[in-house]
Amino acid sequence: MIEKKIPMDWKTIQTVFLDMDGTLLDLHFDNYFWLEYIPIQYAKQQKISIEEAKQQLKTHYQAFQGTLDWYCIDHWGKHLGMDIEALKHKTAQRIQIRTKVLSFLEFLKQQQQHVVLLTNAHPKTIRLKFQYAPIEPYFNRIISAHDIGLAKEQTGFWETLQQQFDFDRRHSLFIDDNLDVLRCAQHYNIAYLLAIHQPDSQQAAVETETFTALKCFSQLIETTQSL
Repeated sequence: MIEKKIPMDWKTIQTVFLDMDGTLLDLHFDNYFWLEYIPIQYAKQQKISIEEAKQQLKTHYQAFQGTLDWYCIDHWGKHLGMDIEALKHKTAQRIQIRTKVLSFLEFLKQQQQHVVLLTNAHPKTIRLKFQYAPIEPYFNRIISAHDIGLAKEQTGFWETLQQQFDFDRRHSLFIDDNLDVLRCAQHYNIAYLLAIHQPDSQQAAVETETFTALKCFSQLIETTQSL
């Protein structure tokens, strides 16, 4: 099915901020890893049932959700007593680039856009993902929220980013699958904002509220430039 184009004024846009997990990469890997695979490992470690492990981990996860620790594999490694990075490598076959992402990145390159990866993921996670998803060469800059000191959904993130990286919010596009993150960007008056229709290919589509939902990155590739 060919999705309807989402018009973008590429002559006006100067900076394209792109999230990684759930946006450029299928969120299925992360959901599987944290909600299925880690509970199995934790159950073995604690000698409890998988269901009990899931309940305990849910409590742990909720305590840190929305903070940098939530996205930090060093934090979870210490908190759970596991080598999270090594475990991610063991399940890395599930890391997948979303449909038409590479075509879109090629399109941006042709448009000579300044493309920035803007992710909450820890630098170690970014490096790991790049080993299995070859998208790194397409970015002019790679920014982890850990370098900023705030998660993207936390108050002050965009103000701090602006101090460290010169960009014009009036000429910036930001694509993310997290609605809390998009609301913060909207509050900072980032001009162009897009949400992701189905971050996890194995789960149902999500309600994106007032944000335009991107179903496929082909919707942003101009017809004459379509790859």
